[in-house]
Amino acid sequence: MTGNLGGSIIYVVSDSVGETAELVTKAAASQFKGSFAIKRIPYVDDEQNIDSVISLAKMHEGVIAYTLIKPDMRAYMKNEAARAGILAYDILGPLVNMLEEKAQSQPLNEPGLVRKLDDDYFKRVEAIEFAVKYDDGRDPRGILRADIVLVGVSRTSKTPLSQYLAHKRFKVANVPLVPEVEPPEELFLVPPEKCIGLKISPEKLNHIRKERLKSLGLNDHAIYANVERIREELTYFDSIISKLDCPIIDVTNKAVEETANLIINILQNRSQDRNGSTI
Repeated sequence: MTGNLGGSIIYVVSDSVGETAELVTKAAASQFKGSFAIKRIPYVDDEQNIDSVISLAKMHEGVIAYTLIKPDMRAYMKNEAARAGILAYDILGPLVNMLEEKAQSQPLNEPGLVRKLDDDYFKRVEAIEFAVKYDDGRDPRGILRADIVLVGVSRTSKTPLSQYLAHKRFKVANVPLVPEVEPPEELFLVPPEKCIGLKISPEKLNHIRKERLKSLGLNDHAIYANVERIREELTYFDSIISKLDCPIIDVTNKAVEETANLIINILQNRSQDRNGSTI
C-alpha cells in the first residue's frame, strides 16, 4: 500500500546550514505520493529555538527531522517533541553514537564541520584548476589574480611547485623566462611579495636538461642543454628579478616539498621577506 503525506510540513532542523538533513529528508519523502513542504530551519543552537520549531510543528500538524550534533540539544528536542505529541526523527544522533562506540572516543560535537571540509575541498580544486590554466605563462591575466607567481627559466620546477602549492589551496601562476621573449607586462604590476624567483646553478640545470632531452629521445647536446646558453638564460633571469625586487629561492639542491615550504614561510612573513635575498 502506497502512503500519502497529504500536504504535511516537514521541518528540517539543524545547528548548521541543514543541507545534509534536507537532502536525507527529501530522499525519504520522495518515496511517498502527495504534496508536502520542506521548511529548512538552520542554525538552531539553543532550547528557545527548539521550542519555537516545536510550536510551529504543532500549529501546522507537521513533523520534524533534525541533525543536532550536541547531545544535550538532541535530548531536548526528543523530549520536548514527545511532550508536545510531535513526530520528530533524529537523523544524525544514532549514527554518531554508533561511531562513538566503534571508535571508543568522544565525538567533537562541533556543528558545521562537514561544510568546513567541503569548503576546504572546493578551494583546493579551484586552486588546482587555476594552476593548470595559468601554467607556463599560458595566460598572463592569471598573474594578477594569483596568490603566488613563480618566475624562472625552464626546468626550475615551476609546474610541480605550482601543483604542490595548489594542494595547499594557493592559486599559483608561473612565468617562464626566455631571453628572446619579453616577460608579460602583468608581471611588473604584481606586488613584489607575491613573486618568487627560482634560481638554480648552471651545472645542475645542465644535468636536468640533458636528462630531459634523453627522456624525450633527443640529442642531449642540443642548445637547450648547452652550458653557455644556460648561463645566458640565468643572467637574463637575474636582470628580470632585480627589476621585480622579489624574494629568490635557490632550488639547486632542494626537493619540491622543501621549496614549497620556504615559499609558504615567505608568504607568512612578508614584512620580513621583501628584500629579494637568496634563501
